[in-house]
Amino acid sequence: MSAVANPATVAECLRVGAGFSQGDRNWIAEQFATLDARLAGFHADATELEVSVKDREARGQKVTLECWIAGRQKIVTTSAEEDLHAALNDVRDDLRRKLNDAKTRQEPRHNKHIRESAQPGAGPVTDDDADLDRVDAETA
Repeated sequence: MSAVANPATVAECLRVGAGFSQGDRNWIAEQFATLDARLAGFHADATELEVSVKDREARGQKVTLECWIAGRQKIVTTSAEEDLHAALNDVRDDLRRKLNDAKTRQEPRHNKHIRESAQPGAGPVTDDDADLDRVDAETA
């Protein structure tokens, strides 16, 4: 994988939305810093994060973390944890999982394409094919 010239970081890409003030931004960015390793594969100019909270400090508060990466679908994570720190950790961990899942979903498809193109004319092996091979072996 080639290195990204200007890798995305939480500190560079995070915006605070409704329910948070600019004064909250630094401690939220610190809490989200573990996402940096996952975001580093994307260009900072093509990556945005926004965290918001509805009904802050009230029962039923809802924290939302949105992530936009150019060329990909927007990822949205939410948490209804009553403790604000716990809710922020929840959306952070969920975003990390979703980014990992998206990466994993792309890689096997790419690898499968390489495998199939390396063996011209070789289609996928099905259970039926395996059963026929077994029958041929038994009757031989």
